[in-house]
Amino acid sequence: MAYRVLGRAGPPQPRRARRLLFAFTLSLSCTYLCYSLLCCCDDLGQSRLLGSPRCLRGPGAGGQKLLQESRPCDPSGPTPGEPGAPSAPAAGAPSPRLSGSNHSGSPKLGTKRLPQALIVGVKKGGTRAVLEFIRVHPDVRALGTEPHFFDRNYGRGLDWYRSLMPRTLESQITLEKTPSYFVTQEAPRRIFNMSRDTKLIVVVRNPVTRAISDYTQTLSKKPDIPTFEGLSFRNRTLGLVDVSWNAIRIGMYALHLESWLRYFPLAQIHFVSGERLITDPAGEMGRVQDFLGIKRLITDKHFYFNKTKGFPCLKKTESSLLPRCLGKSKGRTHVQIDPEVIDQLREFYRPYNIKFYETVGQDFRWE
Repeated sequence: MAYRVLGRAGPPQPRRARRLLFAFTLSLSCTYLCYSLLCCCDDLGQSRLLGSPRCLRGPGAGGQKLLQESRPCDPSGPTPGEPGAPSAPAAGAPSPRLSGSNHSGSPKLGTKRLPQALIVGVKKGGTRAVLEFIRVHPDVRALGTEPHFFDRNYGRGLDWYRSLMPRTLESQITLEKTPSYFVTQEAPRRIFNMSRDTKLIVVVRNPVTRAISDYTQTLSKKPDIPTFEGLSFRNRTLGLVDVSWNAIRIGMYALHLESWLRYFPLAQIHFVSGERLITDPAGEMGRVQDFLGIKRLITDKHFYFNKTKGFPCLKKTESSLLPRCLGKSKGRTHVQIDPEVIDQLREFYRPYNIKFYETVGQDFRWE
């Protein structure tokens, strides 16, 4: 008797070959049946058993394994990881349906949005304290790390930037902190291009004290660097300050502010006093809340003064058994600097400070 395999006539097959062919066919049918039952997709590709969309391989995948790792259905776009695939959902896009205990995309937890407010500066001014204090407010969700998007990572694109943000509700503000933005020439334009309505927070501090704090931090990491005096002056005898040293240049606030005022009105920039943040944290944070347009919920009852660190800490809350203080890197004892060096730097900064006071309409009393 002649047999037909795949529609073609062939010579009689040995009994062993027939058994192998039958076993292979049966195994293939059972595997496909199990896979179909597992996925069991409806018309929308929604898995009834697993609770999330699944896609099957299209026809013509001969030689490939039938059981492939399933991926979310995306008939209108490329597979994540392929060229052109976005790294994060567009703002306002509906959250995907979830199953089990995975709530990362639950509508109740909100959507990842680009920040509406930024703490843009300055380094060693008190930006971490402002971030930690404002995060207590239920209407604010803040990124804990510094993304450095507008200075170092701008080439990654806004989708990448958005993907870093915490999920927020419509009523909440998304906020991030990167102090180096204030002294980055391109940052104002880039932030303006993201949203001209972005609110900007700048924490400033006596520029001489700020420079010493900056140096102290660097010294803790690189103990072999030159002295503060050696880095501050090109020629101390002549009083020539080295403005190329970043620790000195950051404190020239009036100079950096000019770049920001080309793109943002002064009313859209709020200046926090680093000194008053220590002596009156509730007052300074009250003004920050007013600037952000949220209710004053962070008050005196949230703070206590830590004598060891020398600055205020957050009291313990219902969700935290311990008070929240800034890390060990905050509140370091500053290195001792020659008083004459400090006086020379005060004289150097004086005209910059006066211009800064006049521009922002606020006297920080650093003289």
